[in-house]
Amino acid sequence: MKECNSCGKCCIKYSNGQLSASQDEIEYWEVFRPEIAEYVNNGKIWTDPKTREPIELCPWLTKQPDSHVYTCDIYFDRPDDCRYYPVTIAEMIKDECEMLQQHDIDNPGIAQEALDRIMADSR
Repeated sequence: MKECNSCGKCCIKYSNGQLSASQDEIEYWEVFRPEIAEYVNNGKIWTDPKTREPIELCPWLTKQPDSHVYTCDIYFDRPDDCRYYPVTIAEMIKDECEMLQQHDIDNPGIAQEALDRIMADSR
């Protein structure tokens, strides 16, 4: 398994209303990160602060100029849905994650063990 190359595929795929945040996360943002809380509406993330409608792409995802690299502007305060991704090799295969190599796909059990080690600090 390769290291994450920050391709942004997961962030792009799971934008548009497919992420959630816990009440604790939302309360934290309301107190300490109101600029993030502005994008929450009735517990749903990410919504337009003016229209309150879901937005197509995470407002905190930034593509670096002249590259294929994306960064998260709220990385240390991102929701757990983002923090814990990816959870399974099957999920990574479905999402066409660029961390995977052919031997990971051929040996998903071993790849899952490697993923669990990589993600141990996040989970």
